[in-house]
Amino acid sequence: MATKSPPLLCELHAHTTWSDGSLTVRELCDLYGKRGFDVLAVTDHAPRDERHVQAGNFGAYLEAVEREARRARELYDLLVLPGLELTYDDPDPSRAAHAVALGLREYVATADGLEIALASARAHGAALVAAHPYSPEQLEGATRCTAAFAVRPELARAVDRFELFNRHTLFGWVAAAGLPAVATGDFHRPEHLSTWKTLLPCTKEETAVVSYLRSARPAFLVRLDDPAEEAVAA
Repeated sequence: MATKSPPLLCELHAHTTWSDGSLTVRELCDLYGKRGFDVLAVTDHAPRDERHVQAGNFGAYLEAVEREARRARELYDLLVLPGLELTYDDPDPSRAAHAVALGLREYVATADGLEIALASARAHGAALVAAHPYSPEQLEGATRCTAAFAVRPELARAVDRFELFNRHTLFGWVAAAGLPAVATGDFHRPEHLSTWKTLLPCTKEETAVVSYLRSARPAFLVRLDDPAEEAVAA
């Protein structure tokens, strides 16, 4: 008789000291492993500036992630996926957009435009998630001016899913449009662990997770609270 897989608690968007995160890859894996996560995607920026992942250091970055992935699976049964945040910034918010590419093992540049980068990442088998997809109405006071996915339908069709929640920020237009959604912590610092996350009902293998994200099947969203806050509330 067929059985369903229990849902996997996933962090699908996380940064390390390879870009603008505060923790090393090992420290990040230890943090999520000790908190009982099933899946962690390491998705450092490529590129934002010379301090972040570039073509010349991508091999070393991938090696570091995969080394810690082996350790995390042995210690915590944590599945760690390599990835990149394809970062395309522009003074015009309607042209600026970031996308998380999960399961990516080839470097993808954004210099020729995000559309080309997304097509390349998809051809390499990655699952693509529109990151912090602001609508124009949300841009006032926004920490990132990335509204291209909301205003350019052809760009929206180039990804598999959209962040409905990035940390605690809700992108209501994603829900209103009925787009396949996930929730991420966009982790940079430890306080970003207790935010909205994704539950995926699939097996704990990279191919299964990437395939599920590339499909139109539903994902489930959950908000994690800080254990210290829960203790105070009790």
